[in-house]
Amino acid sequence: MPRNIVFALLIALLPIPVAAQLSSVSVVSTGDGDTLRVNHNGQTVTVRLACIDSPESDQPGGSAASERLRQILPRGQAIQLISVDTDRYGRTVGVVFANRRSVNLQMVREGHAVVYHQYLSNCPNSSNDLLAAEAEARAARRGFWAQPNPVMPWDWRQGTRPSPQSSTPPRPASSPTAPRPAASVTPSPRATRNCEPSYPTVCIPPAPPDLDCGDIPHRRFTVRQPDPHRFDGNRDGIGCER
Repeated sequence: MPRNIVFALLIALLPIPVAAQLSSVSVVSTGDGDTLRVNHNGQTVTVRLACIDSPESDQPGGSAASERLRQILPRGQAIQLISVDTDRYGRTVGVVFANRRSVNLQMVREGHAVVYHQYLSNCPNSSNDLLAAEAEARAARRGFWAQPNPVMPWDWRQGTRPSPQSSTPPRPASSPTAPRPAASVTPSPRATRNCEPSYPTVCIPPAPPDLDCGDIPHRRFTVRQPDPHRFDGNRDGIGCER
């Protein structure tokens, strides 16, 4: 029997929640270790890998996680997507299969992502596998777990950091030199309870989950610390400059 038919049968036999949808799509690009964009019927859709969380780009292990997802899912790769939810940012939350393997599970097993316990209910049929894969990666000190005191990605986004280990002095919380003003920014109406105060000229929801510049329409906007989404990588007071 052809492999594609075998895989289709295996997917069909999975106890997928009623709300889930299975789609065959192709990869457009990858972002960090748990985000990608796919082509679905001619439209580009942002996908957040369900039930896992990868290190942030400025966090130890973040660059390795991004690179590994890019290797697993190169541009044009045909994949199967089981969508299990839509998050409050409009992103499709789902489980991705490439070459008949769960990418979500692979990223955890290789130590490039951790189990996102807050949203584990989205994966009722693979939660045990994800937890076992995380325990295996942690015991083997793979990837993210090779650090002596790893900080969970959700804690990192909230500003939790390990004690500095080098003699490099921390950057002051405030500088006598005011940050450069953002270019051509029109202040957006803000609903205080839904807008992160670190971005005073635009309305961006607070974390979690984490957002990349590609997930929002705004460019060159004012950023104040703690910048939970890490839009201002060089800390010059301007987010998403490119």
